[in-house]
Amino acid sequence: MVPCANMATAAERREAAVGGFEEKDFYLDEFRAHTLCFAVALSDCEQAGGFEMLGTVVRELIANDSRVILLLGVDAEHRSAASSISGVSKRLEPFVVCEQTANRFPRKRGGRKLGHCVLDLAVGGEDAGLPLGDFWRILRAAPLVTALVDGAALVEMAQRLTTRLRVHKLVIIEPAGGIATPQGLQLSFMDDAMLTAVLQTGEAEWAGLETRRPTLRAIQSALRGGVHAVNLCALHGLSRELYTYEGSGTLFTLEDYCRVERLGIDDFEQVERLLERGQREGFLKVRTPAELTRILLNGYGATIGEHHLAGVCALETEHYARERAGEIVGLYTITRFKGEGVGGRLVDRVLKDARSAGLSYVFACSVDPRAQGFFARRGFRLVSPTDVPASKWTGYDRARIKQVQVLRYDLEVTETTT
Repeated sequence: MVPCANMATAAERREAAVGGFEEKDFYLDEFRAHTLCFAVALSDCEQAGGFEMLGTVVRELIANDSRVILLLGVDAEHRSAASSISGVSKRLEPFVVCEQTANRFPRKRGGRKLGHCVLDLAVGGEDAGLPLGDFWRILRAAPLVTALVDGAALVEMAQRLTTRLRVHKLVIIEPAGGIATPQGLQLSFMDDAMLTAVLQTGEAEWAGLETRRPTLRAIQSALRGGVHAVNLCALHGLSRELYTYEGSGTLFTLEDYCRVERLGIDDFEQVERLLERGQREGFLKVRTPAELTRILLNGYGATIGEHHLAGVCALETEHYARERAGEIVGLYTITRFKGEGVGGRLVDRVLKDARSAGLSYVFACSVDPRAQGFFARRGFRLVSPTDVPASKWTGYDRARIKQVQVLRYDLEVTETTT
């Protein structure tokens, strides 16, 4: 049996070296006991390292107690031995069946193989239909079913299958990767409302997405049919898309892309990881456990979809009650969602609650020019350290205070003039 523990791709090893996979456990926990479906052209897998990248992700999910449906689009005009059941099995097996996953596969003559987990649906083309019973029969005995399907109908068949089976996540893998704006800006997230707007007559063409209209239609149909979420990415970015906050493609969900709520106790572990990440990157100052606890208890979280915590912050008022002031602390948004207005939504919610609480003003302190510009664009004005409560500076690091800028938002003045 092949040991797979160290069979990371070169790309994965580079990512791990810079801490890119620190969030993997969080996402694997989300996928545990769920079924994920991947739709990818077999020709993409046959590119250098393609089967390794795909097989590695499949293996990790299976070792995590997830089920996987793998749809491989086959070009009917160029079918070969490599695109047969035995050919695909031989290409995938070295990366999928190993010490960590072998016990999940039933033993057959000659050992644990993938051949009995592969369906060939490409022969009959699109009219072959979806043998749902066969999918369920295989998944009852093994954690993986691979189906060869007509390449021209790959995305449509993926939508039909995942909707019918109500899978947790559909991952569509295309060379073009995720969706980008006409200016080349990657869209990390799209919801149903955004999809509807793009799919209106002429909109996809204007945005340069005409060739991707069928994929976007299939994604919307899958979401409306009950699929929890859809990811669209390139094969070389698959691990990064599934396992990291940054992602590599576009995540699609049905509901509004972002909601901001007060943090609950079940959020604390994930929030601590985000705050520690912000500290390592130099965006947030290093805080004591007691200070982190105050952030958690007074914090807000911006959630993408149902599970993706995209940003956090807190409003501290305890030490500033006499001045009726509040401080925005620990504001940090994940790189992937910086362009989605997450930080703005967090601050808007904080200001709303500050008004309701009768505060006179809210302030923020930062040494990061980007954060300073962000607050300035939201109506905060640069003030002197003496324009906020003196208790803010008790025990404050003297070296940092020389670098920090203080920005203040006067709630009473703003309400009087608006």
